[in-house]
Formats: sequence, structure tokens, C-alpha cells
Amino acid sequence: MILSASLLIIISYFIGTIPFSFIVPKLKGIDVRKKGSGNVGGTNVLRNLGFGYGLTAMVLDCLKGLMPGFVGVMIYTNESWIPYLMILAAVLGHDYSVFLKFKGGKGVATTVGGYISTHPLSGFIFFLIWFPIAFKTKYVSLASITSMFVVAILVFIFDYKAAIIYLILAGISAYKHRSNIKRLINGEENKTDILNIMSKGVKK
Repeated sequence: MILSASLLIIISYFIGTIPFSFIVPKLKGIDVRKKGSGNVGGTNVLRNLGFGYGLTAMVLDCLKGLMPGFVGVMIYTNESWIPYLMILAAVLGHDYSVFLKFKGGKGVATTVGGYISTHPLSGFIFFLIWFPIAFKTKYVSLASITSMFVVAILVFIFDYKAAIIYLILAGISAYKHRSNIKRLINGEENKTDILNIMSKGVKK
């Protein structure tokens, strides 16, 4: 059982390493690492390639957390640590991909996929917080970091195992967002008008 759990965690990491936010722009001949912030994540794809490509990258990145979490819950139930460790491994794979010389994105979409697979309510809470902040301030980084920490704190009410892993994931994402946090403090953070990008995508 220990061997099989370890294998699932390792497989989860390698699922996470698939750099969809790099692959999707490459289909259009664009290296997203040379665009905008240079981050291999859905938000950078959204800013530079538009709504369709950005949404596709985000959904695929989300599935990297959702699939391991779902499999873990099916095998062990969400009463076990294993599904949460599988999600953590997938996010680390996304953030530090072997295919990108151990570089990657910031793990937000993959983490949200993990929320949905283990506690769907936590995914709902994430978006309930994320959307108002992102639309009002246009700071996706602020919306993401805030939402992840609030979810982790609230989940402590009914599942301490999930809360601990969620808190670790929020901390990892905050670390990956450290340059964004510095720009937020200095009032220099890039704004993302999601509604404007969405409207352009719909018109196309």
C-alpha cells in the first residue's frame, strides 16, 4: 500500500510537469516565456494570446490538479492524506517542471483543480473571492494569493488535513508570486482587464 501510494504521488508530479501553458502558445508558434511576464502560466497566456488560448491553458492546468486528486479520493477517500499529497506533487510538478529546466508557473489553476477534486466547496469559495477582487482591482496576482489563503483558513473548519496542504500550496504560490507582491507593494503591478479580454475573445 505504501509503495502504491508513493507511486501515485510520483505519477502525480509528472502529470503536473506537462507544461500546457507552454504547449498551447507553441501551437501558434509563440514561446510564452518571451512574452509579457515570461511566466509559463495561464494568466500570461491570457494577456498575450487572448481569451481562447488563455482559457484553454488554464483549464488544462486545472486538470493537472483535478485528475490526481480525483484518483486519490476514489482510491483512498478524502479522509486520507494521500489525495492531498498527490495534489501537492502535481502543483510542484507544474511549478518546477522537468520539461522546463525545473521552472514553471505559479500553481494557481492546478491548485484549484485540487480543490475541486477533494472539496468542491473550496473551489466555489475560491472563485467567490477571486472574481470580485480580479474584476475590481484588475490584479490577478492579488486575487489569487488572497483567495488561496482564505480557502486554506476556512477549510480548517471541517478538514484539517486539507487545510494544512492548502496552506502549504498557498505559501508555495505566494513564494512564486514574490515579484508580483513586490510590485503590488510598490504600486507597479501589471493589471489584467479580464472583461475586456473576454469581450475581444467573444467577438472573434
